[in-house]
Amino acid sequence: MSQQAPKRRPAALVFGGSRGIGAAAVTRLAAEGYAVAFTYVSREDSAQALVRSIEDQGGQALALQADSADAQALAQAVTRTVAQLGPLSVVVVNAGLLRLGTIDQVSVQDLDQMLAVNVRGVFLSIQACVPHLVEQASVITIGSNVAVRSGHPGGSVYQMTKTAVAGLVKGLALDLAPRGIRVNNVQPGPVDTDMTHGMLSMLVERSPLKRVGTPAEVAGLIAYLASHEARYLTGASLTLDGGYSL
Repeated sequence: MSQQAPKRRPAALVFGGSRGIGAAAVTRLAAEGYAVAFTYVSREDSAQALVRSIEDQGGQALALQADSADAQALAQAVTRTVAQLGPLSVVVVNAGLLRLGTIDQVSVQDLDQMLAVNVRGVFLSIQACVPHLVEQASVITIGSNVAVRSGHPGGSVYQMTKTAVAGLVKGLALDLAPRGIRVNNVQPGPVDTDMTHGMLSMLVERSPLKRVGTPAEVAGLIAYLASHEARYLTGASLTLDGGYSL
């Protein structure tokens, strides 16, 4: 009797997945049974450590170097993912850039870099994936609670870019609905990552729950949105901030 070939795992791709929320998303999706590819910019050591961690747990992961400001690099990352893991069931666009400064302090270079990664990069990442998405796939962007609910001095450009993502998700949800593909946006509040380093005590004090979130908690919402349980949810921006913006 001939042996059947092992069943291929569904494929997921996380843009910006080597640390913080992205790494938590990669880990959670791998635990949910996905073969997960993820991009990183410069920390190859962190990326490969994450791959080894997932493989040690019996999962499958692939690390790909790609700058989200580089359209060609994004397209190549998608091509390599599909070639090695197959068509995409889940896409998470987490890559983001934060440069703080009041409007009189923001340089043109910082403005262009944040727009390139936080807006253009999100659009191009999803655009490159669309031909390779299976029917009823899930696309998830990572926004911020500052997009529509709160703000702070020096964050105007960041808030503008995250607001753009929330708007983009609504249009993409309509574009992809005929294929049953869902597009949603997760808007985390303060989370314990490199981005909040040095601000944790202030953020904890402002939080009604007197704590910040964890990357694993954000990954839990991502896993839900990727699941069939969320198949009737699309075009939404879901704020996960412990009441920070109330």
